[in-house]
Amino acid sequence: MNDLVVSIMQDDIAWQDPAANRARIDRHLESLDGADLIVLPEFFSTGFYADPSEKHETMDGQTVAWMSRRAVDTGAVITGSVVMRLDRKPIAYVNRMLWARPDGSMDWYDKRHLFRFGGEHHHYSRGDRRVVFMHKGWPIAPFVCYDVRFPVWSRNRGDYDIAIYVANWPESRQYAWDTLVRARAIENQSYVLAVNRLGANPNGDRYRGGSAILDYLGKPVVDCAADLRVATAVLSRRELDDHREFFPAYMDQDAFTIDPP
Repeated sequence: MNDLVVSIMQDDIAWQDPAANRARIDRHLESLDGADLIVLPEFFSTGFYADPSEKHETMDGQTVAWMSRRAVDTGAVITGSVVMRLDRKPIAYVNRMLWARPDGSMDWYDKRHLFRFGGEHHHYSRGDRRVVFMHKGWPIAPFVCYDVRFPVWSRNRGDYDIAIYVANWPESRQYAWDTLVRARAIENQSYVLAVNRLGANPNGDRYRGGSAILDYLGKPVVDCAADLRVATAVLSRRELDDHREFFPAYMDQDAFTIDPP
C-alpha cells in the first residue's frame, strides 16, 4: 500500500451559518494540492448546540451536495460531521459524520456516544453501527468528539490503521482532549487525526483547538496548538507496519463484545 497524504482544518465556525462556513472552507481548499483525505471539525457547518431544530441539514440538502462536489473537485475524501435530520422516530436528529468520496458517492457514521453533560442525548439519536472505511488501501475508523472518552468503542480489533476524531471540544476540558487523543493512538498502535475547532459561540463556549496528526506512538507529526491553520502530513505505511512488527502489543489484546445500543 502507498503512503497517504492527509490534511486537517482547524478553524473558527460561523454560528448556524452553513453558507458562510462552506465558503470559508472553499477558500482553504484552494490552498491544498495532492491531499488524499481532508478532515473538517464536528458540526463544521453550524457549530455545536444541543437543540438541532434550530438549524439542521438533510441528506438532500446543500451541504451534502457541496461536500460531494468538492470531493470530486479535489480528488480527495472529505469528512466532517453535521447536524442531520432524518425521517426517524422518536428522535429525528443525528450527529452525522459524512464521508464524501472522490467518485461522488457518500457514506457516513452516526455518533455513538451522545454528550449527556450538554443535553445531546435529549435531542439526538445515537448511532447503532461502528464503521471502518477503506481509502486507497487504508482502513480508516471515524469517531465523533465524546466517542474519544470510550476506549472500548475505539478499540482497534485489527481492522483499522487510522482513527479520526472530529470535535467541538471546549477549552475548559482541553487537557482531557489532548490526553485522550494521544492515548487512543498509543493503545491502538494507529495514526490518529484529531480535529477540533477554534473560536467561541453565543452560548459562552470557547475553543482552543489542539488539533493534531499523531503517529502510532502518540507523538505529533503535526500539532496545530491554538493556531488557525490547515495542516498536511504524509502517513507512512512502512513505518506503521515496522512498528507493529517490532512491538506487537496488539497480539495481547483481550477479547470482548459490544452490546447493541
